[in-house]
Amino acid sequence: MKKGSGRLRGLWEGPKGPKGGCLQKNLRYVFFLTLVLLIIIPISQAHGQNPTLNIELKGITEPQHLSNSMQIFLLITILSLAPSIVIMLTSFTRIAIVLSLVRQAIGIPQLPPSQIIIGMSLFLTFFIMAPVWTEINSKAIQPYIKREISQEEALKNLRGPLVQFFSKNMREKDIELFVNLSGMERPKNIDDVPMRILIPAFVTSELKTAFQMGFMIYIPFLVIDMVVSSILLSLGMMMLPPVMVSLPFKLILFVLADGWNLIITSLIKSFG
Repeated sequence: MKKGSGRLRGLWEGPKGPKGGCLQKNLRYVFFLTLVLLIIIPISQAHGQNPTLNIELKGITEPQHLSNSMQIFLLITILSLAPSIVIMLTSFTRIAIVLSLVRQAIGIPQLPPSQIIIGMSLFLTFFIMAPVWTEINSKAIQPYIKREISQEEALKNLRGPLVQFFSKNMREKDIELFVNLSGMERPKNIDDVPMRILIPAFVTSELKTAFQMGFMIYIPFLVIDMVVSSILLSLGMMMLPPVMVSLPFKLILFVLADGWNLIITSLIKSFG
């Protein structure tokens, strides 16, 4: 027994000398870390048993219970589609396309970066849509939270400001297109048009308006490119890229004309 215990003690203490002291110290660290892990793991498992949200359809005996569960599932689905809803139901589409076309018209596709374009589009969208969201909040969300109106009335009140915004910023031709494609009867007014027709009609109209504005933005920069190209051809500098020469002139023209203010003002005023 003494011999065996001496071997174990020798194994723990390690060989004598500087190397043996380092080995002994490392083994003690390993032993200490093992003890710490054995203490922490049960504690973390105990904390991991906190109450969780479980959505189940077991034990449903009344239609109202099933309706409440389905409402929760629908709410989670809507939240997952929130980015698409923000893009499709707001002014974001037009703003983002116009700002991207401005960047390409100047001739520097990397500046401003895409993150800045998206960020500016979002904040301009918040600015433009603020009256609509305020009306939705006062007529639909707050009364529903205070239980002053039913869910059906809240959805109806939420639809009203959106339809009013759509009607000011889309063409009747686009509505007629989707009405004809759907095969439904011609509605008497815009309140009778379902959202499944209004939303694609609004997006189509936004795309058309955005490209029209982009065309008008492209014209002055295209003229500068043509003038510079003609001058270089007349001077015999055919090997010199006209885009490289015209870029400083386009930048100085954009700055002197206060281009960003003009574009942002035009974008905001283009929405009814």
